[in-house]
Amino acid sequence: MAARRAVDQELTRESIMQAAHQLFHEKGYQNVSMRQIAKELNYSHGAIYYHFKNKAELFYALVKADFKLLDEKLKGVLNQEGLDNEVKIKKILEGYIEFGLKNQSQYELMFLTKDEEVISYMIHEPNLSYEKFAQAIYVLSEQQVSANVIWSVFLSLHGFVTHYCKTGMTFNEVEPLMKSHVIFLMKGLT
Repeated sequence: MAARRAVDQELTRESIMQAAHQLFHEKGYQNVSMRQIAKELNYSHGAIYYHFKNKAELFYALVKADFKLLDEKLKGVLNQEGLDNEVKIKKILEGYIEFGLKNQSQYELMFLTKDEEVISYMIHEPNLSYEKFAQAIYVLSEQQVSANVIWSVFLSLHGFVTHYCKTGMTFNEVEPLMKSHVIFLMKGLT
């Protein structure tokens, strides 16, 4: 039996997640195995199972980290001092689109992955993120906007991001359209 070759760095959850993210984005969740991820990292697949019990758990860890980034963007706007509520709402809407278009591969994994193996993992994080979004809009609108309107605005944001993710356009290319779209959405919220 040949000796295993030495690896350049220690295998970490973060390095596994980074390699998995790239492969999931390039090939799709269904077409990636734990062995492929391990091969990408020059480790045995058993080494990956030390960190993640299966591919679905690994995928969930990725998505959970991405939702945390989105939630931090929301918190950042809410914590800005000196802005009136209308400006904060506008910044939240713009921030959502900016996040989606500047992190297209993450956004696609977060919201557009359809696979029976991960569906049970994918219910909690999107719902929790939406609840934070909806609560922020509701509070900032001084409880003047209905849940149906907030949901419609969210769906419109999601549709906008999804559409432009498929075009391959960058955020900078889409930014003028984003600003117009947000102005349109603000009419329903203020």
